[in-house]
Amino acid sequence: MNDIIQTAQLRTQLTSTNPPLVIDVRLEEDFEAAHIPEAINNCVYEVAFMERLVGIAPGQTSTVVVYGANSESYEARIAAEKLRRTGYTMVYEYRDGLASWEAAGAPIDRGGKRPAEPQISDGTHPIDLTESWVEWTGRNLLSKHRGRVGLKSGQLEFIKGQLIRGDVIIDLKNIVCFDLQGTPAHDILIHHLQSDDFFDVERFPEALLVINSARKIDGASPGQLNYEIIAGLTLKSVVGSFAFRAAAGVTPDGKAAAQAVLAFDRTRWNVLYGSARFFQRVGMHLVNDLVDLEVKVVTQ
Repeated sequence: MNDIIQTAQLRTQLTSTNPPLVIDVRLEEDFEAAHIPEAINNCVYEVAFMERLVGIAPGQTSTVVVYGANSESYEARIAAEKLRRTGYTMVYEYRDGLASWEAAGAPIDRGGKRPAEPQISDGTHPIDLTESWVEWTGRNLLSKHRGRVGLKSGQLEFIKGQLIRGDVIIDLKNIVCFDLQGTPAHDILIHHLQSDDFFDVERFPEALLVINSARKIDGASPGQLNYEIIAGLTLKSVVGSFAFRAAAGVTPDGKAAAQAVLAFDRTRWNVLYGSARFFQRVGMHLVNDLVDLEVKVVTQ
């Protein structure tokens, strides 16, 4: 069968003596704002989608039409595929979605306004230390360790919803290693990292990360790497700059949030222990120069 249904066909079928079951697979808040009359909401993004479907369409030979926002949004395609995989045999995808239905002048049931996209207010926002963190992964040829370093404070500044600068103070006295927690080796490693072999925490207890500029990448969607950041890092009194990309946005409750994964060359900041670039023979003490950093920052 032709599993794509057009607007005119759907309008005709809905006025027939045996109309199909129409399922709106968008977010509930979008459904409440506007939907095709008699449609039932079952959001395809939710893990309970198929479980609810059994109650909505108990017979797998029922004629079911699924629709989403428009032809560019994939929620109807995904929903139709899920139904077919589960054994439904009469599944139609109204791919053009509510946008085409409305453009054709077809009737629509309307409720309240759809909630506006969350925005971050202009000004300086302190970071939430309970939700923000920096995780690290260090490696050599055969093994790796992974852990977290604490944050003392930080803030991000926004103008017209765009990040323009910020700073974060990193607490080098607060380092943990996830994979060695609960073992004697944990404290040995942490002492090693905090000694003058690595970060010399007694002399340099903090590091400072400063966001000097942030550029939103044209065409990048939320969930993609949509910001290019140029930052400066002060570590062991050495100041160096680097660039990286981050996935950033605003949470539903209006907090700015960003995550980034980057490779940090520790030797640029005079952290030289075990580096084959600076020592001819290190044997089993070899440590890779690059440390992977995964950063999450959320404002209050």
